[in-house]
Amino acid sequence: MMRTANPALNDKTFQYPGAVGYQETMTLQGTVNKTGMMLLMLVASAAYTWSLFLEQNMQSLMIWMMIGIVGGLIVSFVTVFKKQWSPITAPLYAVLEGFALGGISAILEATYEGIVLQAVALTFGTAGCLLVAYKSGMIKATENFKLGIVAATGGIALIYLVGWIMSFFGTSIPYIHENGLIGIGFSLVVVVIAALNLVLDFDFIEKGAEQGAPKFMEWYAAFGLMVTLIWLYIEILRLLSKLNSRK
Repeated sequence: MMRTANPALNDKTFQYPGAVGYQETMTLQGTVNKTGMMLLMLVASAAYTWSLFLEQNMQSLMIWMMIGIVGGLIVSFVTVFKKQWSPITAPLYAVLEGFALGGISAILEATYEGIVLQAVALTFGTAGCLLVAYKSGMIKATENFKLGIVAATGGIALIYLVGWIMSFFGTSIPYIHENGLIGIGFSLVVVVIAALNLVLDFDFIEKGAEQGAPKFMEWYAAFGLMVTLIWLYIEILRLLSKLNSRK
């Protein structure tokens, strides 16, 4: 059984009518290429909202950030439920997320100089190390490993959901969003869980290629990997901002 905590990549991802008989099938290299293309699209749109911040055009910045956040969420749901549309929706998701991340990153960079470069380096450094560890067999996506990561990810999602609901009542979960030891410890745990989700994604994508999924699933698999990378980057930004605020 294939299992991953990533909502875009789950047990039913490669199960759909007509999955057998496609002349062109999904490959690992094809997925890597499409992930690279999506990263370039994300960087390009992020550069646009970053430039709005540099121009002090905060009104336009907030508009594009909200378009990115809301639009990215909507497109991600569409992609999950309509995998065949992923050659269009996956690149669109990358562009929209770029608008959101560019604005968020620029604002944090103005507060904590150097934080974005550190977050980007840590995100891709972590992803690279985990990929090497996975390919070398140092980390194996066993069933127990998958169960643990899925459970931990579900717990984090529940905490964030409760915190979001509490915010409507003018309150929040104490300590975890602060820069104290508990808040920093919580962020460290979340970063580790987000990073380990990459191992599950690598395993799942490899299994999909072995099963001969149709070619368009390369876009969908790249989308799923991007979801985890973006989550990891945001959590690293959050952790670094807590650490910097203590100085």
